[in-house]
Amino acid sequence: MKKTCGIRRVLISVSNKEGIVELAHGLSELGVEILSTGGTSKTLRQVELRVKDVSDLTGFPEILDGRVKTLHPKVFGGLLSLRGKPSHTQDMEKYGIEPIDMVIVNLYPFESICGDTSLPEEELLEYIDIGGSALLRAASKNFRNVAPLVDPEDYAPVLEELKERGTLALATRRRLAAKAFGHTAHYDAVIASVFRQKAQVKEFPEEIAPSLRKKADLRYGENPHQKAALYQESGTRAWGVVGAKVLQGKQVSFNNYMDCDAAWRLVSSFTNPTAVIIKHNNPCGVAESETLAEAFRQAYAADSLSAFGGVVGFNRAVDGDTAQEMSKLFLECVIAPGFHPDAREILGKKTNLRLLEQPTLLADPYEWDIRRISGGFLVQEQDAPRPLEMKVVSRRAPSPEEQMSLAFAWQVSKHVKSNAIVLARGRVTAGIGAGQMSRIDSLKVANMKLGVPPIGPKKIWPLVMASDGFFPFRDTVDEAAKMGVSAIIQPGGSVRDEESVTAANEHGLAMVITSVRHFRH
Repeated sequence: MKKTCGIRRVLISVSNKEGIVELAHGLSELGVEILSTGGTSKTLRQVELRVKDVSDLTGFPEILDGRVKTLHPKVFGGLLSLRGKPSHTQDMEKYGIEPIDMVIVNLYPFESICGDTSLPEEELLEYIDIGGSALLRAASKNFRNVAPLVDPEDYAPVLEELKERGTLALATRRRLAAKAFGHTAHYDAVIASVFRQKAQVKEFPEEIAPSLRKKADLRYGENPHQKAALYQESGTRAWGVVGAKVLQGKQVSFNNYMDCDAAWRLVSSFTNPTAVIIKHNNPCGVAESETLAEAFRQAYAADSLSAFGGVVGFNRAVDGDTAQEMSKLFLECVIAPGFHPDAREILGKKTNLRLLEQPTLLADPYEWDIRRISGGFLVQEQDAPRPLEMKVVSRRAPSPEEQMSLAFAWQVSKHVKSNAIVLARGRVTAGIGAGQMSRIDSLKVANMKLGVPPIGPKKIWPLVMASDGFFPFRDTVDEAAKMGVSAIIQPGGSVRDEESVTAANEHGLAMVITSVRHFRH
């Protein structure tokens, strides 16, 4: 004799068939009647489960190549009716509607399909689930009477609770409804994001729903007392730091991911072999060279003290020579497009060192830059790459060598927390001042890092300076001249620009302005 429980009738229609046969068997043993559609019905019948087609319930066949299966009053009346409410009971009896007590639905796999750029739009549209979303929303709205299940992870606990209690607790039902609403909201957010991309929407819409899926729980957040998790943006290819493959090492931490992202953004903006060492979300050494090993040696020498325990980023696959240089040091993470076999062998001996492989550089900007503030979010365009234009405002124009160094320092300054000052010789940072409350203080911090001379060719490159924002006073220019700076690049735009230009001329400095500011808060 079959057991019974408070669930008398269930509707099952799933795209992901994982665990559904076991759940259906368990429900059938409890005396639950199973309604189903299409492929799910076929799957259940193949294991000899007794299934009633939804079309038999509604008296209406599936139409439009399966686009319409469950959108019928006998289905949604059974889901939305309030048990015990006289007017609802009368309607149910009048129209022969039977209650449905559970909905087990997960949606067409639009999220996993939409990243395929070769798929014609007409075919992509067929992966947008209409009836499934409606079923889940109806069940969730009426969660006190109807239990919605979207996650195979919930199948076993729900079945066990039904066996033990004969019904589902209100807290369980509310939790399942929250998950179902989250599931459909996420699904619609992915679709909206894809449609915006295809329509090339530039303006900010009135409503935004981020489409994020949890990839992993992290050990903790910025500090050990903070819980944290890693989420991946849906509807896109596995790009960026979140999509990187972890090859070895301890679990990547919250702070590791933050620093890896800073490293990846920076090295992605250079075309020649480039190395960057990040500490606390700021670069402490950056170098561009002919080989990756040379770039790393110079980046490390730029500020070897701060490099201890740093996160390293490369825009080329790491070779054995570069790995040998890194093996001498204590580092937290390395992110690169790849690792040669000899590099893997060398770095594999440092078992705690995290290696992240991401072949795709950040060639395209994100859709938007979204930042949390109390009570809401700030949304802006990405600070996307743009051609560098240098307008000479001093009497002396920069030499070709200075011009090359200025372009390098300017590119780095974009990735340094404001107020940002970057000193450089050639294509190597000589000192970086970040995040100070005044610009001249940032310069003084950068000057503290000038103790180590650049390594590599014997040629002595001139010292140049980049500032991410304009100079409100001439004092920063005066101080730079005392340090031996010979050329300056800055955005301009201050009411006292002329004072800074005058100071540059007095000291014989070359000064160029870009008319583009790169604040990074």
